Amino acid sequence: MQRKAYVSGAAVLLAAVLAGCTGGSGVGSSAPDSKGGDTGTTAAVAQPGKYRTLPEACGAADRDTLDALLPGIQETTDETQQEKAYAGEATLTYDTDRRDGCDWKVASAAATDHLFVDFERVVSYDNTVSDESKAEELYAARQTAADLPEPAASASGGATPSPSGSTVGPTDVADGAAGDDASGAPSSPASPSTSQPPADLQPRVLDDLGDEAFLDDKLSTGSSTAQQRTVTVVFRTSNVIVTIEYSEQPTASANTPDSKEMQDRAQELAQELASRLNG
Repeated sequence: MQRKAYVSGAAVLLAAVLAGCTGGSGVGSSAPDSKGGDTGTTAAVAQPGKYRTLPEACGAADRDTLDALLPGIQETTDETQQEKAYAGEATLTYDTDRRDGCDWKVASAAATDHLFVDFERVVSYDNTVSDESKAEELYAARQTAADLPEPAASASGGATPSPSGSTVGPTDVADGAAGDDASGAPSSPASPSTSQPPADLQPRVLDDLGDEAFLDDKLSTGSSTAQQRTVTVVFRTSNVIVTIEYSEQPTASANTPDSKEMQDRAQELAQELASRLNG
């Protein structure tokens, strides 16, 4: 009986040693988006983001929206080419649950329109920083880089008073208001510039889109003498940042793309994508 009891005790000791060697977390046992760091600490781990996946960018906008943004689609008579235009071209990505984008470029008789949509799901690998906080940081950097101008008009929509007491409009502020030249003689009033949109169409922060959003609007000279307008809308919803770039270059060099029309279209698409995320 003593020999049997001795063997049983040794078996228990061996089992305890083996358990100590094989215990703990195994390699690859954590989720791909889990945060790193020492899990043995008692510090609170920041919450993961609301979103774990992304919509397919090339399927995020419906056909009616694409028809409005890209009029050349309806002018395409070849059905195969029309379907290709609707489908867009997916941008290269290695993980569509982290980033997904799509490009559309369609020419019409009046202009060539280009649309780009990008979804980015932000993940923080720092235990002390939540995914949403990291997304806020990245969004803030995007807005700072856009260098949005200060609002040119007062809250009542009137012109901003100048230091001298006269009033100057936003276009005058941007392009150089009328005033005295170096000789003291009054200079001629500045002519309105097509490159400077009215105050309510200036690049600005948007209050009614996602958790935070901004819009940029720029004119540039493209490959020809025609001016190309690019409207960019960026918004954040929790830990997802969405970017829309919508540009148009007229066929005729004398034409300039309409700022309000393009901004309205881009914002309508942004609202559609925000609803798609929250749906």
